[in-house]
Amino acid sequence: MHVGNNSEDFLNALASHKGIVYKVANSYSRNDASKKDLIQEIIVQLWLSFDKYDDDYKLSTWIYRIALNVSISYYRKEKRRRVISQPLPDELLHIDTVEKEVSKQPEVEKLQRLIKELKELDRAIIMLSLDGYDQQEIADIMGISVTNVSTRKSRAKKKLRQKFETDT
Repeated sequence: MHVGNNSEDFLNALASHKGIVYKVANSYSRNDASKKDLIQEIIVQLWLSFDKYDDDYKLSTWIYRIALNVSISYYRKEKRRRVISQPLPDELLHIDTVEKEVSKQPEVEKLQRLIKELKELDRAIIMLSLDGYDQQEIADIMGISVTNVSTRKSRAKKKLRQKFETDT
């Protein structure tokens, strides 16, 4: 997909990949208010970087990378967030639509809760893995080596397995 640098191209790209933004924000936020703030921060960073997008790479990879980097930084910093002067369209911030797509079986909810307890990078690796990305793609998105992805993924899966079996 070729993207330009105008707002219509940006909104189209965002609309077709908004599930990534919601999924990442959901994994890094603790309540609806912080989730909305994080979604807005991700979208702002996507917009600010949009003219630098290199279409040699998949748009979804680029969006994941920015969303994950923003999310990890967002919760490491305790600074006050700046307010966006113009509100985003409601359909882009309608979180419930995406969340309803996720099955709410008790085991799935338990796994989601346990994944949220992982360290930021491990959480991102597990999330990308669950989305079907291979280790090379995850390494590209995260900006780390394939070996590091493999090691972190293996350790995170082991932790999740242990917690899932012992958690009540």
